[in-house]
Amino acid sequence: MAMISILVPCFNEEENVVPMSRELTRVMHDSLPQYDYEIVFIDNHSTDRTQALLEEICRGDKRIKAIFNCRNFGQFNSPYYGMLQCSGDCVISLCADFQDPVDLIPRFVEEWEKGYKIVCGIKTSSKENPVMRLLRSCYYKIIRKMSSTDQIEHFTGFGLYDRSFIEVLRELRDPTPFLRGIVAELGPERREIPYEQAKRRAGKTHNNFYTLYDAAMLAFTSYTKIGLRMASFLGMIVACISALIGIVYLILKLCAWHRFPMGSAPALIGMFFLGAVQLFFIGFLGEYILNINTRVMNRPLVIEEKRINFNTEKEDSNGNHTPVQ
Repeated sequence: MAMISILVPCFNEEENVVPMSRELTRVMHDSLPQYDYEIVFIDNHSTDRTQALLEEICRGDKRIKAIFNCRNFGQFNSPYYGMLQCSGDCVISLCADFQDPVDLIPRFVEEWEKGYKIVCGIKTSSKENPVMRLLRSCYYKIIRKMSSTDQIEHFTGFGLYDRSFIEVLRELRDPTPFLRGIVAELGPERREIPYEQAKRRAGKTHNNFYTLYDAAMLAFTSYTKIGLRMASFLGMIVACISALIGIVYLILKLCAWHRFPMGSAPALIGMFFLGAVQLFFIGFLGEYILNINTRVMNRPLVIEEKRINFNTEKEDSNGNHTPVQ
């Protein structure tokens, strides 16, 4: 009997983990009884009652498993690591807040049975803030235009991944994985399923300006060269304009030495303009260097604090098996 793994990353979702476990169990029993399954919650060091509730859920059902991270490792590392710990023939990843519709799971499995190795959920509409929706749409279009890889618009990671693709992820050993870009760049032929993103069932979103900026910069620095190209081309253009202005000023001053006062305004304007351009691109270059630095250090994706209902051996992000203490 084939096994389906369902991965649910969570952080401070005490109001959602119990209803989510019930909904997932219902869907598997009612719609996919021909499959064995496991439900894996990976908790990114919650500070509320999420971990206590997960322990209680796991005691009641051995097919529900949990991994507790020793600290918060970010919105990308934790789900990616969780996918590598699943043992099913395919892995379905969805958020704990019910914005990803649980009832799409049978549809994902149906497409997987047809031979698709990746089935992506694509948001065609959303009940989120319309301003945020507009900003996300602009971001996706910009990154798609700038990237050499055909990025997937409005794809959050919600979808089904065949075991063969999970093994590809394992071989990457990327310490800062951006799953959406990896799926677009390395994934086999995929099936895209449209859906409307619902509002959170309960609790508050954990996305803020910093997390959204972090996601945007990770995508830019991993899959585009536009920042470095802009720095190079704009630097050459500004240098040429500055040289031309300097030559014109020199000629005018030499031709009309006493009737052409230089003044301090042009020098100040030029200095501030060039300084602003330099600071902007130094910061942009710093984002690329930060990305390179993180990858060179090659730190582990996640350090576990505890896992529940797994076997006596655990598998790390590199595929090595070590005894659970």
